[in-house]
Amino acid sequence: MAMKKATIQQQVAAAIAQANPGDRPIVTIQAVAGPSVWLMSMLGLIGQAFLTYYFVTVTDQAVVVHKAGRMSNRPREIAFALTPAEVQGMIGDIKRNAVWSSFRFHLPGQAQPTRMNVHRIWRTEMDQLLGTLTGYQPPA
Repeated sequence: MAMKKATIQQQVAAAIAQANPGDRPIVTIQAVAGPSVWLMSMLGLIGQAFLTYYFVTVTDQAVVVHKAGRMSNRPREIAFALTPAEVQGMIGDIKRNAVWSSFRFHLPGQAQPTRMNVHRIWRTEMDQLLGTLTGYQPPA
């Protein structure tokens, strides 16, 4: 199981290179899609069933969303591959919090925007990713 951020980033980069050898990751985050992570944790295993784990990566050519394995924490199949222009109107409602920050991402085929929860260890990368895609500037 990959636990270190650098190891996870290498695994995502390898998955992207396998899918498109000419592409290079710029920034990657791990996000937990679903309701509040705090609430789902209090519900135990039942709450975990409502969460989906993703890696969101901005590359030279696209925004790639991989599903992540729950047990292995490795990238699995590509769920979505979008152009940066497509993504600009799909992200909003950005909230930075002490432990779990979040933003809404209107994924293709979904009726409602999906809440993406991002742990604080990925906050710097989240700020970079959101800044690249939306022009978001984190508070000083």
